[in-house]
Amino acid sequence: MLLEVKGLTAGYGPAVIVHDVDLCVSSREIVCIVGPNGAGKSTVLRAIAGQIFPIRGSVFFEGVNVTQMDPGAKGKKGIIFIPQGENIFPNLSVRENLELGAMLTRHGRDLQETIDLVFDRFPVLGKKLARPARELSGGERQLLALSRIIIVDPKLVLLDEPSLGLAPSMVDLIFKEIVSMNKDGVSFLVVEQNARKGLSVSHRAYVLELGRNRLSGQGQELLNDPEIVRLYLGG
Repeated sequence: MLLEVKGLTAGYGPAVIVHDVDLCVSSREIVCIVGPNGAGKSTVLRAIAGQIFPIRGSVFFEGVNVTQMDPGAKGKKGIIFIPQGENIFPNLSVRENLELGAMLTRHGRDLQETIDLVFDRFPVLGKKLARPARELSGGERQLLALSRIIIVDPKLVLLDEPSLGLAPSMVDLIFKEIVSMNKDGVSFLVVEQNARKGLSVSHRAYVLELGRNRLSGQGQELLNDPEIVRLYLGG
C-alpha cells in the first residue's frame, strides 16, 4: 500500500468538512474521488498534502505516519500536490516555472535534460519558453502544472480538478497524459468534478457525500452502477 488514510476528519477553523474518511492508493494506481459539490473532496486532498492538518485521523505513506508533515517534507518523500486553479506562477516565464520545479527534483538529471523531457512530452510549451505563463491558454497552463510530474518524478500525485474550465478536447488530452504517466509508474489520487471522465480512467474510486465515505469500488463498476449514474452522473 502506497497511501493509507484512516479516519480523516478535517476542516477550516470551527467548520468540520470531512468526517472519518478512509481511503487508500496502491502503487501504480489511479484512484479518483467523486461526489457532489461541497462533499469535501478538495479538503481531503489538502489534508493529505499537508496544507491543512487533520483534526483526527492518520495519513500513512509507504507505512510511515506523515500526518503532521508539511508539504515540503512530504514532497521529499515523493508526494506532490497540484491544486486546482492557481497551480503555476503566472508572472514568470514558462522556463522559469520549470526551473522552479526542478529545484524540488528527486533525481540526478541536470536542469536542461529535465526541461527537454518536458518539451518532448508537451511540445507546445517548448514553443512558448520565454512567454509569461499568464499568456498561456487554460489547457496549456494545466500542461505546465502537469510538467511538475516529469520534473520532480514523484511516487504519488494529488491532483485537484484537472479538467476544470477546459474544452473537451483538452480534457481528453489531460486524462490521456495522466494514464500515460501512470503507466510509467506514477500513482494518482485525483479529485474530479467530471465524474464520468474521472471514473473512466480510474482503477478504483471513492464517492464522498456530506464529507463522508458513501461508496467505493472499481472505476468501471461505479461508472456503470445505475445508482451512481442517477445520483452523480446526471442520468
